[in-house]
Amino acid sequence: MTTKEVKQAAAPAASKSTVSIKLVRSVNGTRESHRATVRGLGLRKLNSESTLEDTPAVRGMINKVSYLVKVL
Repeated sequence: MTTKEVKQAAAPAASKSTVSIKLVRSVNGTRESHRATVRGLGLRKLNSESTLEDTPAVRGMINKVSYLVKVL
């Protein structure tokens, strides 16, 4: 590998898009799988915010609990 290739491999991917979400409704009374999804998104308490990489997996999780979260 050349020096240029090593620098490119070591550099973080700054061009990755992110998505910010906020928990706007309580998880009380929801399905256990939906509560687990909210935790998987990095949200704990009401009004907590999380910034994640914008991937199809994260988008699917947001879609599953769309009635609980808000995309900022």
